[in-house]
This record gives sequence, C-alpha cells and structure tokens, in this order.
Amino acid sequence: MADIKNQKKKIKVFPERGNIYVTASFNNTVVTITDQSGNVLVAGSAGKSGFKGTRKATPFAATSAVEKAARVAREAGLREVAVFVKGPGPGRDAALRAIKASGLSMSMIAYMTPIPHNGVRPKKRRRV
Repeated sequence: MADIKNQKKKIKVFPERGNIYVTASFNNTVVTITDQSGNVLVAGSAGKSGFKGTRKATPFAATSAVEKAARVAREAGLREVAVFVKGPGPGRDAALRAIKASGLSMSMIAYMTPIPHNGVRPKKRRRV
C-alpha cells in the first residue's frame, strides 16, 4: 500500500500543435482537442462542466466548457490550434472567444456545419 502513495501522477505531454473541434447543438456544446493526426487529447462539454438541462445550451456554458478543456491542454504543452466549428447552437461564437482568451493561438478557423444540398423528398400533394 505504501507504494501507491509514493507514486507521482503521470502528466501527459501534448504536442505544440493540435486541433479543436467545437460541436454546438441547440442542447449542448461539445469540445474535443486532438493532435494533428486526430487522436483525442482532451474532451469536454457543457454537461461535463456542471450544467444541466436548458442551461447547457447557453453561451456561458460553452465558454466554461472550452476554458476547462483549453486549460488542461495548455498546461500540457499545446500552443497553436486549428479550430473546426460545427453546428448552429448558441455556444458557437462564445467558444471561439473562449479559445482566444485562453491563450492558445488560432492558426485557422473553419466552419464545417453540414448543409443539405437538396434536402429530403417533399411530402405528397394533399388530396381533398
């Protein structure tokens, strides 16, 4: 038992460059920080930050989720990120502001919101 207490906590060292993926839906904001090849380093969300119900869908919840994830990544060595934003939610712009405020330098911002080219097939014409 004495061996367990004397062990130091392992600190994962991240590369200097990475990607941040922000998925902003109407119900939640999910943040994923990866390295250049796509391996997940840190993940966070508004729900993981302690918000429940409709408060998860607020810009403030998105800000706090991004701040927590970015703080962990910065302490482990991440410096420069490319940001990929997806979704129409209210936390989209707040997440970008939080990334900028966290001290990570953004090399690129890309909006990847999926847009239907032709949409679904329309309903049949109503017959009366």
